[in-house]
Amino acid sequence: MTAAGTARPHTDSAADPQWFRSAVVYQIYPRSFADSDGDGVGDLRGIIGRLDYLHRLGVDVVWLSPVYRSPQDDNGYDISDYRDVDPIFGSLADLDELIEGLHARGMKLVMDLVVNHTSDEHPWFAESRASKDSPKRDWYWWRPARPGHEPGTPGAEPNNWASFFSGPVWEFDEASGEYYLHLFSRKQPDLNWENPEVRRAVYAMMNWWLDRGVDGFRMDVINFLSKDPALADRPLAQGELYSHDRSGYVCGPRIHEFLQEMHREVFAERGAGLLRVGEMPSVTVEDAVLFTDPARGELDMVFQFEHVNLDHGNGSKWQPGTLRLTELKASLNRWQEGLEERGWNSLYWGNHDQPRAVSRFGDDGEHRELSAKMLAGVQHLHRGTPYVYQGEELGMTNMAFGGIDAHRDIEVLNHYREATDGLGLDPVQVLEAIAPLNRDNARTPVQWDAGPNAGFTTGTPWIAVNPNAAEINAADQVDRDDSVFAFYRELIRLRHELPVIADGDFTMLLPEHEAVYAFTRRLDGTELLVLGNFSGEPQRVDVGDPGWADAEVLLGNYPDSPGLDLRPWEFTCRLRTVAAG
Repeated sequence: MTAAGTARPHTDSAADPQWFRSAVVYQIYPRSFADSDGDGVGDLRGIIGRLDYLHRLGVDVVWLSPVYRSPQDDNGYDISDYRDVDPIFGSLADLDELIEGLHARGMKLVMDLVVNHTSDEHPWFAESRASKDSPKRDWYWWRPARPGHEPGTPGAEPNNWASFFSGPVWEFDEASGEYYLHLFSRKQPDLNWENPEVRRAVYAMMNWWLDRGVDGFRMDVINFLSKDPALADRPLAQGELYSHDRSGYVCGPRIHEFLQEMHREVFAERGAGLLRVGEMPSVTVEDAVLFTDPARGELDMVFQFEHVNLDHGNGSKWQPGTLRLTELKASLNRWQEGLEERGWNSLYWGNHDQPRAVSRFGDDGEHRELSAKMLAGVQHLHRGTPYVYQGEELGMTNMAFGGIDAHRDIEVLNHYREATDGLGLDPVQVLEAIAPLNRDNARTPVQWDAGPNAGFTTGTPWIAVNPNAAEINAADQVDRDDSVFAFYRELIRLRHELPVIADGDFTMLLPEHEAVYAFTRRLDGTELLVLGNFSGEPQRVDVGDPGWADAEVLLGNYPDSPGLDLRPWEFTCRLRTVAAG
């Protein structure tokens, strides 16, 4: 046992409403995790076959990206049946077995909940689309053409909002002569949460899953549910055809009402062991305090995007900019301070919508393992619940895809088509701009071993395997004490055992340093100093307290740690006991 004091075992989550503070969540993107039947697409039985791997890593919760029935226009985030599993992933019986297997190993299952929109192949939308007089017509957002414009012609869309997947948010339906709203793909029509029947149907579905044994939900773009009913035009920036101003639907007028109602109808009577996570693009710290204040009964934590938007040039991920560490520290510190007294943070570098963390924030070449460990250490020792995206615990990297034909993501394909065909841009330059931040980087198959297709499938994978699987794979790392995997295991163990990591206060140090990330954590006389070098150059470090040089080294990514000065991509965490008060 370290000098940090008495170890704290896992809490009884059924009795402790804040159990998630000492938990770690692992995200599985099922089509890329493990394929059991050789069809090239990951599935539930593939996940079941890797449960011992997850248990060995030590995570507490598995977040499963959508496995519901779906046409797969957006890889499952377009749902056509909320109460069934898509055959490409398996069956409800397989999902029941997965839940049972996780619970037997002391882990929970959190399902992805996508209720801002459905697939256009969902029976609800088919009925809504059937007639203007359909009882489900107003389950979705239908509007006539703009006054004075011929329906179905350019400029006739009911408003000027831009879709996240390029073009307008409106799709013209010739049969009824009206448009339906879709913030994302045209095959993802938005549900109208103003309609209480919609809300009741969603709550009934959520209760059905919880009755089946699911332990909570990660809720996709949940802060988009409440739209401004006026659906008014938004300001256009110079050169925009459609407005990217999101104020018409980000944290709309009834969003808190809807989430509080959801809590009452779904979660309130079920005890403390469930998890409610809200993905919230464009959310502010002030918003997050309201959403995650336990007294308000809305969410346990939010996923915010501020820190992963800092390297977007001119506000667009397709114009990658330069990330300054000082800006990253300022952003994350603002969230640490803002949620210190009320609410809770989600901690992440990557997920299925972001590129690989070590390629984005670290060095995926010579110092890949060092920088992967450094990033993990800095992330996990913040105040909040850490999320590990599949393969991150191995230091998986971005991939060079080559031509557009190698890509699978609808966001990439739509942008490429719009940029080349619509705007006449050079295809080579468009591909170069797409490369660093596109979502396909995170969706290449998990690299299990150095064999064919990295052990992911015996068939042809749905998306190419990264060629570096021979050097970066789980088989090489799970039994190696100095591996990235082993480093993640140790970080997770420390969070489970040391109260200061879950509950201590947070103080940022050296906010203006361009290469060193430094902070302290403190609780009841136990204090941690965390240092990370975000560069390939040695860094002199002066934290204003020379006593730290003699403190115990709790964890580092070099074999030794002789002082506070940092070597390339070095991480160190030091621990000491101080007078309480």
